[in-house]
Amino acid sequence: MNLTFQASLNGGAGSFRLDVRLELPCRRLVLFGPSGSGKSLTLRAVAGLLRPETGRIEVGGRVLFDSGQGVDVPARRRKVGFLFQDYALFPHLTLEENLRFGLARFWRRPSSEAERRVSALLESFGLSEVAGHLPGELSGGQKQRAALARALAPAPELLLLDEPYSALDQPLRVKLRAELKKTLERFDTPLILVTHDPDEAVAFGEAVAVFGRGSVRRTLTAAELAAAPDSKALLLEGFDGL
Repeated sequence: MNLTFQASLNGGAGSFRLDVRLELPCRRLVLFGPSGSGKSLTLRAVAGLLRPETGRIEVGGRVLFDSGQGVDVPARRRKVGFLFQDYALFPHLTLEENLRFGLARFWRRPSSEAERRVSALLESFGLSEVAGHLPGELSGGQKQRAALARALAPAPELLLLDEPYSALDQPLRVKLRAELKKTLERFDTPLILVTHDPDEAVAFGEAVAVFGRGSVRRTLTAAELAAAPDSKALLLEGFDGL
């Protein structure tokens, strides 16, 4: 994943400057750091929801943005699945209808292949029995699973997760992490995950980019984290000063 870009927000003396430079050969990238360090903004730039001033964004060999070449692929064509912190499920649609949303064109029924994928995702996340329920009838864990399944339903070429477990208690977070890892392996989906939780960074990162004040301060590979006497301590080194 190659991400190199600059962006400014709000303008004026109080503007926030984002300067990201990453070139990492990995399929699971974690953006780790304190709140306000630019992690979520970077995710939005990859998704096409934030336009950088200059730079280049290339993921999996696909150029999504290049200011020098005049390339700026619209968000709807970037083939990314984005899971927001609030899940953003449609309250008037059942769980299964939420997953089908966006799979049908011009109000036609989804293809048989799409229907099979929806069924596989419902089964993978243990949601088959509540497929006909509305989001308001689901537990917090079920909503999280449903939102993640919906993000995967269109078979995205990249999955973007922004603090996906921040609203859940620790035991449930541990369980859902294991489910997510299993699902990513099953559907072979590349991932960029934003978190300030060192356990999540260690669990998911083939590479971890440590953010601080709008830039990447250092990168760590899974091998480096595994070799450290205390991987979480290594991640948190200098955290307060980032």
